[in-house]
Amino acid sequence: MPYAMGMSENDGTVSFGRVLFLIAATLAVLMPLRWWVAEPISVASPSMEPTLHVGTYLLLDKLTLRSRAPRRGDIVVLRSPDEPGVDLIKRIVALSGESLELRQKRVYIDGRELDEPYAVHSRQGERLEGDDLEARTVPAGNLFVLGDNRDESRDSSVWKDPATGEPRPFVPQANVLGLVRGIY
Repeated sequence: MPYAMGMSENDGTVSFGRVLFLIAATLAVLMPLRWWVAEPISVASPSMEPTLHVGTYLLLDKLTLRSRAPRRGDIVVLRSPDEPGVDLIKRIVALSGESLELRQKRVYIDGRELDEPYAVHSRQGERLEGDDLEARTVPAGNLFVLGDNRDESRDSSVWKDPATGEPRPFVPQANVLGLVRGIY
């Protein structure tokens, strides 16, 4: 009696060993892709609204920044500089070597106001920590990042050194895990 391809002789079921092989082969392909190429992520806080809403599923592109430098406007996932083990989604606002200043909730790069149509201030009339930051230059190998929902974001404008309480507004580029890509 002829047998269907891939079926066992007895009852048409797939063997346990074959299932284990298929699982191992799948993991051997998918895990390196997740570690080095792309990873599914979701938005957990409102700090990037209205651009990215809480609960939105995205892809973290881990390859692009290996072949090019970060750019102003890139939305990235990074390791929090003040909360170990926490990853954040933020927008790059200033790059290494640029002069940066925050005045009354407005960002100035090298003395010129930055056009930010994506930025919102839910508490426009309130004076909040991080609304003003004296002029400083972004050190080599660092970035300045902000959430799009400026008044509801813990970001470069408010981070402090836990030991001294001094502002720690810059993020080492090494903390950037990748670029945020399309919704799925």
